[in-house]
Amino acid sequence: MARVRLQDVAERAGVSIKTVSNVVNGKGAITAATRARVEQVLGELQYRPNVAARHLRRGHSGMIAVALPEITQPYFAEIASELVRAAKARHLTVLLNQTDGRAENERAISDGIDMPLMDGLIMSALALGPEDLRHRLDSSPLVLLGEHVPDSPYPHVAIDNHAAARTATRHLAEIGRRRIAAIGAKRATGDATPAETAQLRLEGYREGLADAGLPWRDELVVAVADFHRADGAAAMHRLLELPEPPDAVFCFNDLLALGALRALRDRGLSAPDDVAVIGIDDIEEGRFSTPSLSTIAPDKRWIAETAVDLLLRPHQDARSSTAAGHRLVPRESTAGPGGTP
Repeated sequence: MARVRLQDVAERAGVSIKTVSNVVNGKGAITAATRARVEQVLGELQYRPNVAARHLRRGHSGMIAVALPEITQPYFAEIASELVRAAKARHLTVLLNQTDGRAENERAISDGIDMPLMDGLIMSALALGPEDLRHRLDSSPLVLLGEHVPDSPYPHVAIDNHAAARTATRHLAEIGRRRIAAIGAKRATGDATPAETAQLRLEGYREGLADAGLPWRDELVVAVADFHRADGAAAMHRLLELPEPPDAVFCFNDLLALGALRALRDRGLSAPDDVAVIGIDDIEEGRFSTPSLSTIAPDKRWIAETAVDLLLRPHQDARSSTAAGHRLVPRESTAGPGGTP
């Protein structure tokens, strides 16, 4: 079916094309009777405005790109959902990309290679460095999520990883645990292995121990290759093989914590009776695990809203970088039955 044009509406309503345009765009001084007649014809002909053409006439595409490492990871999926919602509220469409955390993929998207015209890019960059960002081929606005790129010329939105980890560790100490382990201390080297989040969470864990007057024990800190369930399970099995296993574990994200819970179950142990477990991210899966998972909840909606708003600012400044708030959500894995749902 051919697209209905403004001219078609004007001819049936007996008015000028300009009048129809004013009604569609809510502009101009038009009598109530004329507006009603035009709106009736718009409905009869099922007119739909050509939003893409309208944006292009204004020098915009009406689309933004979002590039995330792993869309299958629940945290990134939930962030993507919030970004789509925030963009839609601002009459923008989102083109979602997966980079797998690889430098060549991130660089291509950052440079706009094989990408349609975009009004900007929101990216969680795991492998790009400051030189990559300073020499982008694409001049469109960019906002970074998650991993911070030092000396980047672009604004950055993330949670305060250090403070979040400190809060999680202090919670474990406050419920009386004294051998508190950490899973996720650092990742293996390579192109898809950002270190900053892990390092900041490790520092927060260290300070949380100090706040509680607890010593640092090297054997209780387990490194992982990735922040996935299998890595958490493997790390938990290692900790349980120690001569003195931990009585609590802070996992650097919820997926690691869910893997740790599975390992406990496989060993005939439980949380929090034998080992209390807490993560970071507040993914939906953790609310329905058995036991439900205690976590640090970042304000994902705020992160998305802020990222989109920063992207739409007329002038970008790296000094606009900001950190989202977070809150402790104690559930069954640390608080036992009756924990926060």
